[in-house]
This record gives sequence, C-alpha cells and structure tokens, in this order.
Amino acid sequence: MNTVLSRANSLFAFSLSVMAALTFGCFVTTAFKDRRVPVDIHVSRVMLKNVDDFTGPRERSDLGFVTFDLSADLQPVFDWNVKQLFIYLSAEYTTRSNALNQVVLWDKIVLRGESTKLNLRDMKSKYFFFDDGNGLRANKNITLTLSWNVVPNAGILPLVAGSGHVSLPFPDMYESTKSY
Repeated sequence: MNTVLSRANSLFAFSLSVMAALTFGCFVTTAFKDRRVPVDIHVSRVMLKNVDDFTGPRERSDLGFVTFDLSADLQPVFDWNVKQLFIYLSAEYTTRSNALNQVVLWDKIVLRGESTKLNLRDMKSKYFFFDDGNGLRANKNITLTLSWNVVPNAGILPLVAGSGHVSLPFPDMYESTKSY
C-alpha cells in the first residue's frame, strides 16, 4: 500500500509546506519596516553642453554634467532579512515634450557587512545625463533624489526613496566646446 516512493513524496510535500510557512513568517517580520533614512545631497557644480546626438537624425542634444556631494547612513535599513542595497541617484525634470523625465546619474551596490555610511565628495555622474533635445538648458527645476532597492533574503523587493532631495537650476548658456 504505502510504497517507498509514496512515503518519500509525502515527506517531501510536508517539508516544502513547512519551509514555505517559515519563509512567509520570516518575510512578515520585516515587511512593514520603514526603510527611509535622511539623505544629504549637495551639488557643487553644474555644466551644460550642446553636443551631436548620434542616435537619431543629425540633431544636437543637451548633455549635463553634475558634481555632487552625498552623505547618508544606511545602517538602519539593514536587518537580518537584507542581503544588499542597490543605491542610485536619479534626476527628474519636465520638458515641453515630456511630462516626466527620469535619468539615473550614479549607482552603487552595498552588500551586507560592508560600510553603510556614505560620505562621498566631489562625485561626478557615472552615466551620461543626456536629454532628447534641448530640455536641460534654462530648466529651473531638476530634482536629484537618492533611492534604493532593498534585496531581501525572503519577500518583496521594495523601492525606497531617501528623505532628502535637492532641486537645482541648469544654466541658461552652454559651455563652449574645446577643439583639440
């Protein structure tokens, strides 16, 4: 009646059910934790160039350069259920052609056990800050925000925005391009 395979199947199904219940219990212990921390962003230099855009028709597009300081203590975000954080600095702004533009300027992965205090000075954008057209020139409301994705051992991947951002205007004039 009860063969070895039948008993093994019952044991395996029961073990999976117990592990699923334990995993759900682990998830619930940290699911409602507030993972926001204060962030201080300071922009020390903004530069704007008008360069050739090689991705489309022969047009020119705005290319922004931002130098920034960033400080935050991410220790309160980490608990036993956090494997790593994917941190990124993004710029949000509006133009006539797009209601919302979002560009990631810089990112970093912080693993559990690494230093969780960010104290970065004179950082430059890791990625190009291109606009499809001329939407950066004289734009008075470009907002820089530090956000992070929490990568847990068990559970959902929450997207958290830090409680601190900075809005800055971009220049009215382009920097001159040097020919070499």
